[in-house]
Amino acid sequence: MTTTVERPVPGAATPPPAARLRRPGWKDPRLLVGVVVVALSVALGSWAVSSASRTVAVYAAGTALTPGTTVGAAELRTVEVRLGAQADHYLRVEDGLPDEAVVLRTVAAGELVPAAALGAAADLTVRAVAVPVTSGLSERIVAGADVDLWHVPETGAEPSSGGAQDGPDAVPEMLVGGVTVAQVDEGEGTLVVGGPVTVHLLVEVDDLPAVFAAVAGEGTLALVPVGGAG
Repeated sequence: MTTTVERPVPGAATPPPAARLRRPGWKDPRLLVGVVVVALSVALGSWAVSSASRTVAVYAAGTALTPGTTVGAAELRTVEVRLGAQADHYLRVEDGLPDEAVVLRTVAAGELVPAAALGAAADLTVRAVAVPVTSGLSERIVAGADVDLWHVPETGAEPSSGGAQDGPDAVPEMLVGGVTVAQVDEGEGTLVVGGPVTVHLLVEVDDLPAVFAAVAGEGTLALVPVGGAG
């Protein structure tokens, strides 16, 4: 068998030697940047986990808080909750209670107290109106509940008595809807004999004339809980 040996051609260019990959050293800028990025990612992740698991002491309503009332420690309780970045939106224990602040909107019993729910009395847009109610009250009508206020004219009187007659004017009318109950004053024996009950409602200023006219006029006033029959 004949073996052929290749010989270099005189004058031909010699190919350069193959480049070898070098392992990056500690002084390589790319390696240093990578180490810094990884370290920052780990630190940021640890901070996020720590912040999410940290609890903060905030106030919760011990009883229903209604607009116009002042708030003290007796009406509140302290709870530890995880709120993260939302903590500033609530009344924190470490910040204390604002001086001479009143409730601006209803806060249900057990609800965390939003910082925006307290403010100056001048910021109130509602007024408390005492409304006498002679019909039976639903057990759902308590402080903090939302109700519709209806006016029921007198009807069914005998012609000889000179009283009001049945007719178009005798149709019950809703005066205001979705108003908040601030307080319920029940006299002794009210539930048994059907005596009058005074319910303090928080009425918008624009609705006050109609409510005052109904309270001072003839007929009766009835309260219906919002959200269905009670």
